[in-house]
Amino acid sequence: MRMAYHPSAMGTGTALLRWLERRLPPDAMAWLRERCGEVAAGAPDRRLFLAFSAASRHTGRDELSMTADELTEANGLREGWDPRSWTADQAGRVALLLHLPGDDRERYVAALDRLFGAADLGELVALYKALPLLAFPEAHRARCAEGVRTNMTDVFTAVAHFNPYPAEQLDEIAWHQVVLKALFVGVALDPIVGLDRRATPELARMLCDYAHERWSAHRPVSPELWRCVGPHADDLALGDLARVLRDGGDAASQRAATLALRACPRPDAAVLLARYPVEMPDNFDWSQLA
Repeated sequence: MRMAYHPSAMGTGTALLRWLERRLPPDAMAWLRERCGEVAAGAPDRRLFLAFSAASRHTGRDELSMTADELTEANGLREGWDPRSWTADQAGRVALLLHLPGDDRERYVAALDRLFGAADLGELVALYKALPLLAFPEAHRARCAEGVRTNMTDVFTAVAHFNPYPAEQLDEIAWHQVVLKALFVGVALDPIVGLDRRATPELARMLCDYAHERWSAHRPVSPELWRCVGPHADDLALGDLARVLRDGGDAASQRAATLALRACPRPDAAVLLARYPVEMPDNFDWSQLA
């Protein structure tokens, strides 16, 4: 296990409590700190389970509205960690998890399994957002893949958005499912951490097949789909991008096709860009299509 994943070594739980203290009333913080202390001291697991369930009644569910400095600190504590979308109850619940002693792998994983098994929707979201911060990261891959398969959009986005765990831990098949599922349920691709780094020729082919299915059903294709196609475009994919440019469509799709072709190293991509010029705003990038 890489120590970078162990929250006690990184001070992540302490940081969460410090950020919450700036936002919560003193009585709520007193309750949360006491519960975290009990968990850290090795209290019976039922104390963790009760506190995890009750946390939202004390913290509330307001957005944390993290400052730029706090987000920078978060990324410094754990590379890729971006809690910009977190709420107070999620932060409180994850703080409790991060005080769970990590010296006994079996007990640690068993406690998490029980929490996952009994969690309601809000608790599941917190658990999945906690994945990149937990000890024994390799032990949670199946849980992550389970979250990708869910039909609950809130849970899926907790796994897929602003979360470095999937790109680091999922195998290629499960990773491809993250990208395709995001398109299928209609959530943005841009917040998926590692999206460009883990793009592959196989994923590009799968995305082109998905685009053809959408076209055949006379359904729209998300402009973001082409992001993972451009760097690995083969002849067929270049034909699809030319179709987007040639046959019109909305401005977002044409700009996406242009960005994809700019990322393609093949000389014929430059030929298509010259043949079908698209007006682009200055400094336009993929984030503006999300």
